Amino acid sequence: MAAGRPYATYEELLDRADTASADLDDTGVAAALAGHPRIGERIEGSNGAWSHGEQAGMETAEQALRVALRDGNQAYEARFGHVYLVCATGLSASQLMHRLHERLGNDAETERRVVRAELGKINRVRLQKLVGA
Repeated sequence: MAAGRPYATYEELLDRADTASADLDDTGVAAALAGHPRIGERIEGSNGAWSHGEQAGMETAEQALRVALRDGNQAYEARFGHVYLVCATGLSASQLMHRLHERLGNDAETERRVVRAELGKINRVRLQKLVGA
């Protein structure tokens, strides 16, 4: 992304970010996933601050749903070998849980595509925040 600067338009920036996300190899995806907390967990640092705001739907979740999401996170990690990544912006805890259950039914290849798409969505949300769009 940095090597392509400056971008002539905001849309060009977003298009390049989408391409960069889609072109990540498995090592790049693993590195991106390593920086994301589990849904419902908080981490310190700049990525934690981003994630906390994006997971605002968790703020009002009842304890039973929090426990179910924790258990779902564990099941997802056991199945796919990495954190359950979803663009949580604007989603309630129950919506996050619903998506988790849906994705547990994916095969590995389908889930790899979904993860890349979710990374792209997260990148767009964060770029919009950074550039004030």
